[in-house]
Amino acid sequence: MTTTTTPERYRSLGDHTWQDQAVCHPSEYNPVDPDVFFPGPDETAKIATALSLCAQCPVRLVCLDAALEGGETHGIRGGLTEEERETLHEKIAKRLDYGRVNATIAGRDIHLTSAERRAVVLAGYRQGVSVERLARLLKISEDHALKLYRETSRKIRNRELQQEARGGSAAAAGTSLRADDFGTAA
Repeated sequence: MTTTTTPERYRSLGDHTWQDQAVCHPSEYNPVDPDVFFPGPDETAKIATALSLCAQCPVRLVCLDAALEGGETHGIRGGLTEEERETLHEKIAKRLDYGRVNATIAGRDIHLTSAERRAVVLAGYRQGVSVERLARLLKISEDHALKLYRETSRKIRNRELQQEARGGSAAAAGTSLRADDFGTAA
C-alpha cells in the first residue's frame, strides 16, 4: 500500500504539532465538540458532520497516517470511519512508500513500516551509507546495522547467483536492481 502523503507532511516520530492545524481541534475561535468524532453506529448525523469536517481539514492525511500507525481503531480519523480504516490497519505493515524511505535516508525521523525499514537498509547499502549512520537512522545498535548489511549483501549475492544459474547474468536478464529502482533513495 502506498500513501499519497507529500514529503513535507510526514510526521516526525512523536510529533503532534500537526494537531493544532486540524479542523477538529477545538479552540476559542473553533468550538468543535470532540464527541462528534466518536459517534455511535446509528448516529448518522454525527457521522456526516465529522466526515464533512474531515473533508475540509488540511492535515487529514497526516491524521490518517497517525491513526493507522498508532493502531487507533475508535472514532473517525483522517476522514474515515472505523469500518473504513479496518482494512487499512491490516495493510499498514506492508506499506512501502519510497518518499518515506527517501526522507529517512535524508535524515528525517519518521515512522517506518517494516517494509520501509527493509528498503532503507537496501538503499543505505547501495548508497554506501555507513553502518554508524544506518544505526542512527533506524535507531538500532551498530552491531544490528552491520548484521542487516551482511544479510542484504548475502541476499543480493544469492539472487545474482540464482539468476546466473538460470542462464545468464542478472544484468543480461534485465532483473538487476539499480539506483533508479529506489527513486532518489538509492
